Amino acid sequence: MSFKIAIIGAGSVGFTKKLFTDILCVPEFKDIEFALTDISEHNLGMIKAILDRIVEANNLPTKVTATTDRRKALEGARYVISCVRVGGLEAYADDIRIPLKYGIDQCVGDTICAGGILYGQRNIPVILDFCKDIREVAETDAKFLNYANPMAMNTWAAIEYGKVDTVGLCHGVQHGAAQIAEVLGAKSARELDYVCSGINHQTWFIELRLNGRPIGKDELIAAFEAHPVYSKQEKLRIDVLKRFGVYSTESNGHLSEYLPWYRKRPDEITRWIDMSDWIHGETGGYLRYSTETRNWFETEYPQFLEAASRPIDPAKRSNEHASHILEALETNRVYRGHFNVKNNGVITNLPQDAIIESPGFVDRFGINMAAGITLPEACAATCMSSINVQRMSVHAAIAGDIDLLKLAVLHDPLVGAVSTPEEVWQMVDEMVVAEAAWLPQYADAVPAAKERLAKSKVKTREWAGAARRSVRSIEELRAEKAALKQAG
Repeated sequence: MSFKIAIIGAGSVGFTKKLFTDILCVPEFKDIEFALTDISEHNLGMIKAILDRIVEANNLPTKVTATTDRRKALEGARYVISCVRVGGLEAYADDIRIPLKYGIDQCVGDTICAGGILYGQRNIPVILDFCKDIREVAETDAKFLNYANPMAMNTWAAIEYGKVDTVGLCHGVQHGAAQIAEVLGAKSARELDYVCSGINHQTWFIELRLNGRPIGKDELIAAFEAHPVYSKQEKLRIDVLKRFGVYSTESNGHLSEYLPWYRKRPDEITRWIDMSDWIHGETGGYLRYSTETRNWFETEYPQFLEAASRPIDPAKRSNEHASHILEALETNRVYRGHFNVKNNGVITNLPQDAIIESPGFVDRFGINMAAGITLPEACAATCMSSINVQRMSVHAAIAGDIDLLKLAVLHDPLVGAVSTPEEVWQMVDEMVVAEAAWLPQYADAVPAAKERLAKSKVKTREWAGAARRSVRSIEELRAEKAALKQAG
């Protein structure tokens, strides 16, 4: 087989390498072309060198090109994969820092909540540019695989306004299933059969079977509470399991910021999170982790390059959906996964226009969703709160409507539990002004926002959050890795 895959945001070096090696685990794909594109020539150079080393070490005919010219990369592509972070860590820092001034403590801030909504405003104009290029220069009916957050908003914009065949991909379901399999004592996640459905980062394991045996709520609660690690790291998820009757796919920290109950008071935040790792609820945890990862990679790059000389091991192929989808579409080997698509009746008690995440099967005829799923009422209600915010956010981003943007932020569950309307209006003005370089659709709104900020009397505070940690130096990271190696 010979076709072209374009990866936008290929400078996300570690993730691009994972996708690349996964895809080359499919024997039929050795003759394909990968076209890498990114706005950073520096990052492009690093990832191309790594992928070239992999190709050489495995004696493959695979072609790898790299260019900052996106349209050139997309020319003739059958598949386009996006893993971009619009605004980089600079804008992301404002997504965390500014809401903290108004009492909004986020762990990740890239899906909804104040940070996720502004992230969507930065992404959507760029997503529409990608879609325009795909329509004009890629293969006819090229498929767009979006890995970038905010998943639902980006996918919504690409389908509704970009008019491109799009699927959103995430790995939260796989991670949640692995946890459940572990606490139930399964030898591998393959022993677990499940139906998981909802919206991205708020999907719910509504049916569970272990080796064919149904697993009920009480058994699952007991298994998590007995686990020596998850009982401490996933306190909030376990509490939601007890109250809702089903387990959520999303991590303890991420889930906490999608709900209005667990992060609205600083003294309550520390009760529900765990500081053993950022993902369990640390304030700005993913920003710290991302910053450390970038610094580490830059410093340790020669080691990453050396590791690329190892043979590809198909047994280590990851559970990221992309390679499995491509394999199913091109070879007709059927793949079952969980995909982000427009609802259109798949989930009976969510809106038709919403982007849902639910089970589907892939073969040469495309992605075929399992329709007619009904969520438990509490799960549907929780999803609806986010869907309404996502819809307003997408419409605001398309129109450059700052008033609608403020209403979207106001209706976010956690923001609404913490902040007053006056605080939300000022916070959005402040975020739009700070991130104006990545918000072209709001250019006309920025001068008036600056004027309002100059006259505003809404009080703010400089606050690091309830559970903030400093970014560790390279030396500290090295020492920690050495200690873990010695202990293990």
